[in-house]
Amino acid sequence: MRKGAVVFAGISGCLAVILGAFGAHYLTERMKLSPEDMHPYETAMHYQLAHTLAILGVFSVKDKFPAYNRTIGIFFMLGIILFSGSLYLMTMGKAFGFDIKSIAGPVTPLGGMCFILGWALLAASALKQKQVQ
Repeated sequence: MRKGAVVFAGISGCLAVILGAFGAHYLTERMKLSPEDMHPYETAMHYQLAHTLAILGVFSVKDKFPAYNRTIGIFFMLGIILFSGSLYLMTMGKAFGFDIKSIAGPVTPLGGMCFILGWALLAASALKQKQVQ
């Protein structure tokens, strides 16, 4: 899982930067989306970048906090896909004239719950350890 998580993090980080540039240069400049319309997109990008780094952090200390390590990584990955992905889709849908909020909107909180569960399991994993070295 460690190699897969690092590959996922590399791709996720790369995509976050690409999507950030796409949002800043294409969606705002060419498609003329307002700052209010771009807010969910920017939130998606920030959460994606933060949780990409969190995945790397979790797997870099996996020997110190082995409990739930794989599950934490999976929750963070699912959170990126569901939370950030749905916000990207809704914003791009709006830019291109497609209303997909009814489809993608309900997915966003599921991704948020994945992030919350990942962080809660990280805390539980640390508490489960008898002593950190």
